[in-house]
Amino acid sequence: MLTSLPFLCTNKLNKTGIYHKVLAMWYTFWQSGGVHLDNLTIFSGNANRQLAAAICKYLHIPLGDADVFQFSNENIFVKINENVRGHDVFLIQSFSSPVNRSIMELLIMIDALKRASAKSIAAVIPYYGYARQDRKDKPRVPITAKLVANLLTVAGATRVLTMDLRRNDYRSCSGHTAYEFFR
Repeated sequence: MLTSLPFLCTNKLNKTGIYHKVLAMWYTFWQSGGVHLDNLTIFSGNANRQLAAAICKYLHIPLGDADVFQFSNENIFVKINENVRGHDVFLIQSFSSPVNRSIMELLIMIDALKRASAKSIAAVIPYYGYARQDRKDKPRVPITAKLVANLLTVAGATRVLTMDLRRNDYRSCSGHTAYEFFR
């Protein structure tokens, strides 16, 4: 259900400081009592492995072990290689080029983690692709940002952390009721 998926947002992204922005966002969320390090697991798709490795190094925890690859027919395969039952999982995946492949990787990884009985799944999306398509400004055009938010919800994400959305009031796009904005 859409109302169960809060979006956490930061604004005014400095592209050279994305690592520090994500860490600050993460730390603020952690301090609020949202997660405990003893059952925290961090995974990454192929779009942002370096960022995920840097965050794991900073937190002194290993990056989760998962196989994520594409077959020759462009189907994506995901296998979680460790036990995540009862864990709070953070999945770091930016919607970078190729955007649609990055989104599908994230959705498939969320589904795999949900089926592996993760307690909660937070999608950390430093760059939220399709964020500019957040309102209907012409007739017969989709609100693609809302579609992506719905896909994340249906896949099983319990929380989404993102930054630099075009509009501060994301409710008009996503339909979510719980919001926390990081600056």
